Amino acid sequence: MTETDPLPFHAAEFTKPDGRALTLYGLAPVEVRGEIPSPAGDPPVPRPTMRWHPLRGEWVMYAAHRLGRTFLPPPEYNPLAPTTNPEHPTELPQGRYDLAVFDNRFPSLTPDAPPPEHPAHPSERAGTGKCEMVVFSQDPSGRLAGLSGAQMALLLAVWADRTTRLAQGGKIRSVLAFENRGVEVGVTLHHPHGQIYAYDHIPPVQARMLEGARTHLAEHGRPWLADFVAAEREAGSRLLRDEGEALSVVPPFARYTYETWVLPTRPVGRLSELTDAERVAFARVLKDALLRLDALFGVRMPYLLTVHQAPLDGEAHPEFPLHIELYPYLRAPGRMKYLAGTEQGAGEFANDKFPEVAAAELRGLEVP
Repeated sequence: MTETDPLPFHAAEFTKPDGRALTLYGLAPVEVRGEIPSPAGDPPVPRPTMRWHPLRGEWVMYAAHRLGRTFLPPPEYNPLAPTTNPEHPTELPQGRYDLAVFDNRFPSLTPDAPPPEHPAHPSERAGTGKCEMVVFSQDPSGRLAGLSGAQMALLLAVWADRTTRLAQGGKIRSVLAFENRGVEVGVTLHHPHGQIYAYDHIPPVQARMLEGARTHLAEHGRPWLADFVAAEREAGSRLLRDEGEALSVVPPFARYTYETWVLPTRPVGRLSELTDAERVAFARVLKDALLRLDALFGVRMPYLLTVHQAPLDGEAHPEFPLHIELYPYLRAPGRMKYLAGTEQGAGEFANDKFPEVAAAELRGLEVP
């Protein structure tokens, strides 16, 4: 494959025995061996609801059925590994594919959530949305940073594809793809995977980003991302890797000690707007950033990865900056970053280290 060739992208759609959707993605045409499985037993019947927090101006999700979800099972009962014994089915089949996406068995939001039978709060409403699982690899001991460059580019295409599909019904206004890595941040399954939450509203974090981006565009006549990239390239002290079409940086306003952002250098709002060349560069920079975090203290860094895209409200958002934020939860060897009084109570972070110093440490690491 040359840089002018289109990136390989293959998808095959299936319906699981319990009725949930499954899509398998591959760099080569997808091949499935055996039956499409579902874990034994009927999935719980979800009745997610939401209640409005009037002082914070945000919705709170309630999904009581999630208390019964699988919690740190032994390797022989890994529900995200391909099924090897048909008598003990998992979520995925045997076959040739690179990534898998399926409806979450324990969703916090559902497309057809019924209205609350007996609302206990004036603003209580149905928890409408969609929750999907994204399995990064068939290898249960793998990691996101272990994907090849082509597989990482495929993942970016998968996130873009899911966003486009979720927008088609007209109910979804915002999509967040994310990965929680490590028990320290609440992971309940070790198999390398992420999730996608699709909301019928614009969540507060994305709403504040949109407001800030709009203000910048109105005041300067240019998207915020364009000015940010130019300023960081000129400063140089916080850059980690610059691939031309994409770069990584410890932002000057980093809240976590080794917080890392991965951005395209051309202002776009969604992953689907990237060219193939931009997606390849974005994938290389993302893989490099993840490898640096794991190399920092010689352990698999617990982190939260979030993919921020423009809202899906039917409007063009040239001002919104597509980017990925990585929040590493170790601030020093063996020392976790806990959200304490000022972070939780006031929403203002306290950081132990200047971003320029953290960036120098990450930049100086030898990574494959």
